[in-house]
Amino acid sequence: MNVYIYTLGCRLNQAESEAIADSFSRQGFSMSDGRDADLVIVNSCTVTQKAEQKARRMIRLFSKHAEVIVTGCYAAVNPEEVGALSERVTVFSLKEKASLLSLPAHISLALDSGLSLHEAIESFSFRSSDPFAFDASSFQYHSRAYLKVQDGCDNHCGYCRTTIARGDSVSLPAESVVERALKLEAEGFHEIMLTGVNLTMYDHEGAGLGGLVEKLLSSLGSGMRIRLSSMEPDHVDDRLLDTLSDFRMQPHFHIPIQSASDKVLQRAMRRYSISHVDYILSRIRKLKDDPFIACDVIAGLPGEGEKEFMETYDFLSSHDFAAMHVFPYSPRPGTPLYGAKDRCEERVRDSRAEKLRKLSAAQSRAYLERQLGKTVEVLAEKDESGTTGNYLKARILLPEGRSAISGMIYKGRITAIDPVTVSVGL
Repeated sequence: MNVYIYTLGCRLNQAESEAIADSFSRQGFSMSDGRDADLVIVNSCTVTQKAEQKARRMIRLFSKHAEVIVTGCYAAVNPEEVGALSERVTVFSLKEKASLLSLPAHISLALDSGLSLHEAIESFSFRSSDPFAFDASSFQYHSRAYLKVQDGCDNHCGYCRTTIARGDSVSLPAESVVERALKLEAEGFHEIMLTGVNLTMYDHEGAGLGGLVEKLLSSLGSGMRIRLSSMEPDHVDDRLLDTLSDFRMQPHFHIPIQSASDKVLQRAMRRYSISHVDYILSRIRKLKDDPFIACDVIAGLPGEGEKEFMETYDFLSSHDFAAMHVFPYSPRPGTPLYGAKDRCEERVRDSRAEKLRKLSAAQSRAYLERQLGKTVEVLAEKDESGTTGNYLKARILLPEGRSAISGMIYKGRITAIDPVTVSVGL
């Protein structure tokens, strides 16, 4: 039987999807590209209206030829809406998502006993709410390992539904994180990406993410690279920043800034100032040579007038981001800002978003051009492609007769940027 995992949203969703795919693969199911799948699991997102629209469109498409299980944040906040999309749709709430790790064994037994796939899914009654049950040791869609260490968020930002869907922040004990990381190292992985809903909120009342990274660095060998999925600014402290000096910490950072106006940040219930973001950026650049720094920014948040927008534009322009993920503000039901009266007109919001995207394109191009001729390490993936330490998708060019081995790290020089090409031993 063919199974496909379709993932929307954050890297945490990707990590959880990998664990689910691992469970199906270990049970003997074939992992499909979706077109010939008998079962599709949609791991959904609710961050924006577009994410929900895309989920609905894909669920309808998949349900024409397959049984569809929907989980994730969209399924958590609108289960009735999701379930009504098709008779072939079954909803697993976020609290039940970990149950999907046990579903492959159940389906296998149910099919052997003569039940149809739909009947097998309907008869599955086991439910698990353990957010840290996602502990894959093999990965279907990535060459690096994903390690979930945190879930939920305590911040309750004014525009965000994630807290509604995911709940309060919880952290996997550091000893368990180290144990899982060592297991991944023993399996032969050379890179681990730490993930969470709000990763920097890890154990924020204790040693924090910095303390966890210190333990990992002292436990793992010199050949294991560590990458952070995202860094919310409010819990980025000097202890965490100090760990970035280690060569194993990859020079790639994603920071959800959202706005560079303190007035807008306060209106959106964000818990940091733009001066703190400025400090974080300056420390990172001192510790890493021309790192890839990406950010999230929301155009048209409530309280954003032309003055506040230009504060954001000027800050982003002067801080040389390698990439920006630009989102037009999307009012989300159930959030404090959903009915806000001080948001700008949609045409103004969209015009600002377009201006930011043009800035992003120019800065991304400038960053790429600076990489030409640099020596980098690249983690091989599939089809002679890979990802550099600073997160550039690259073609790996080896001497004739040699082929890149997925999961291995190669050292070479960037000899082209259209597309990015890393030449190894040439």
